[in-house]
Amino acid sequence: MKKILTRRLNTPYLVRLMPIVLLGLLLPLYLSAEVVDKVIAVVNDEVITLSELEEETVGLFRSITENNPGVPAVDALEQAREVSLNGMIERRLIQQKAKKYNVTVTEEDIQAAYENVRNGMSLTPAEFRQKLEKSGLTEESYRNKLRSQLLQSRLLSYDVRSKIVVTEAMILDYYDENYTSRVDKGSYYLLQIGCSWQKTDDAEKLAAEKQETRKRTERIHGLAKKGQDFRSLAEKFSELPSAADGGDIGVFTLDEMAPAMRDAVESLKPGDVSEIIETPAGYQFFFLLSGEEKAIVVTAALEAVKEEIRQKIFEEKLKTAYSEWVRKLKEEAYIQIL
Repeated sequence: MKKILTRRLNTPYLVRLMPIVLLGLLLPLYLSAEVVDKVIAVVNDEVITLSELEEETVGLFRSITENNPGVPAVDALEQAREVSLNGMIERRLIQQKAKKYNVTVTEEDIQAAYENVRNGMSLTPAEFRQKLEKSGLTEESYRNKLRSQLLQSRLLSYDVRSKIVVTEAMILDYYDENYTSRVDKGSYYLLQIGCSWQKTDDAEKLAAEKQETRKRTERIHGLAKKGQDFRSLAEKFSELPSAADGGDIGVFTLDEMAPAMRDAVESLKPGDVSEIIETPAGYQFFFLLSGEEKAIVVTAALEAVKEEIRQKIFEEKLKTAYSEWVRKLKEEAYIQIL
């Protein structure tokens, strides 16, 4: 028969052992308490945790502090958290709405969107990840943002975009307001093209510069006189600040013009191109859109800008409709910020 060996534990031994036993029992509870996250908001039947908000806030906080160095860090953090939490609530509502309508986004969709953004920035995968890190984002958090954006876009197509209508009357109203101008009698609506020479104290070099500038100006002037679109020529060839606006310098009265400019445009009729004039820094000529004979000047043909106008109106209406749509989502939802 086997003997069963037993050992009596004396009291001092038990006293020494008890702390170890208690530590073994309490350690799992302690560790679980460390990993339990704090709930800061409830959106219908979902929660938003503190860790999620902190991850969302990092990039915005960094942007606020970098662009507004005078703002106290505490204020910047509070602002970033408020904006971020509101955005997270909106995304949760959109995701819940998408689930209701069975609107989904696949991993392939997210990958395609990810690559489109990366390629659009001409960055290698490693460079793109570094850029995300500088913005306070991980690749996973950025993909989650892309998922939300794609869901939002598809849901908007289903629930908002399809209900937006842009009528011909809206397009005409927008055109009249933004592409036509009323010109008072005696005023001149002008476009301008000019070429400048390099300033130098060397008289011989300056003469050569002026001659070359004159040749450039005459070449462009000839194209304008042949009927080529003046705005396009200005954008492409003019060396003056007005080139960015297609040479548009607005409306002038004769009294507001310099003598050389007044002599060049005074006798023009709408649609005429002036002769070349010399200024202290270069050569210029003008195109008269409207003079005394017209009260309204058209800055672009309707057909040329019609689709652009349609898109602008659509985007404005979409922005308004989206804000209203989100407002209703929030009204119909149970939202509690803790």
